[in-house]
Amino acid sequence: MKQTEFENRYTAFWSEMETFFDQASSLASSEQDDKRAAQIAAFPKNYRLLCQHLAMAKSRRYAAGLITRLNNLVQQGYETLYGQSINKRASIIDFLIYGFPAALRSNGNCLWLAAAVFVLPYVAMMAAVMLNDQIIYSVMDAESVRSMESMYDPELRKLGRERQSDTDIYMFGYYIENNIGIGFRSFAMGIFAGIGSLVILAYNGLVIGAVSGHMTALGFVDTFYPFVIGHGSFELTAIVFSGAAGLKLGFSLLAPGSHTRLKALQIAAKDAIKIMYGVFVMLLIAAFVEAFWSSSSTMPNAVKYSVGALLWVFVYYYCFFFARSRVAHYQSRHVS
Repeated sequence: MKQTEFENRYTAFWSEMETFFDQASSLASSEQDDKRAAQIAAFPKNYRLLCQHLAMAKSRRYAAGLITRLNNLVQQGYETLYGQSINKRASIIDFLIYGFPAALRSNGNCLWLAAAVFVLPYVAMMAAVMLNDQIIYSVMDAESVRSMESMYDPELRKLGRERQSDTDIYMFGYYIENNIGIGFRSFAMGIFAGIGSLVILAYNGLVIGAVSGHMTALGFVDTFYPFVIGHGSFELTAIVFSGAAGLKLGFSLLAPGSHTRLKALQIAAKDAIKIMYGVFVMLLIAAFVEAFWSSSSTMPNAVKYSVGALLWVFVYYYCFFFARSRVAHYQSRHVS
């Protein structure tokens, strides 16, 4: 079908939908006439048709003006159908300031369980390795242990920044890929009744605890802890949050309540995805700090400890205490 024929056939329909969206503020049932009620009833079907028209226009490379018009109609349809706007800067900022902590606070049970499953193995393994250093080999192979030792060995570290700026950028990309990979696995494995998320959280706690204990036992305190304290507030917390999002999915399948398991999963996914949006932002920040701040050996350790402590306080204040009334108001409006 040529563009001219396509437009001639559907222009009246598009104009009708534009009028419908312009009048969206008058959807109160008391103000609906019969025609308006019929339009509302037919809207889901009409919205799917708009999506088909947009896909067809893009696939056939119709004029940019037509594609823009259809794209705007589809966006307006999404907002009308789901009651939330998309691609709006204000909405994104509003979510980052209030929405993410609201999603966390409304899922406290999953959050604290995830924290316990991560922190307890971390503490236990760290203490065990400090008492018996050979225990680290139960969770890491010898080559990985040697690599860790050389990375934090004070005798091998050079004065001044060890990497050039282009290497820092490369490592920034590497950290993004690695961190988001761990976070996504912690989340996605929750679909297996939450067990997958629990296993990944516990394993990461064991490995990180083993490394911490090993570095402490070797006396590499002045190289290891100043490196990890800065980005750890974002990275480790985000791993716990992603595990909590995975548990949210898993528990919905174990205890769907009055819903079918599929419906319960869909409801749980709304909150879980909101948590994961925030997690991805935290992991991006962690990667940036790790690549450009943590790796610097010219910065005095006292400064790194001070900044790291402030970052830990900031993360936990923001997630659990920041603007309680505003976050609670956002939660009552948006978090299911």
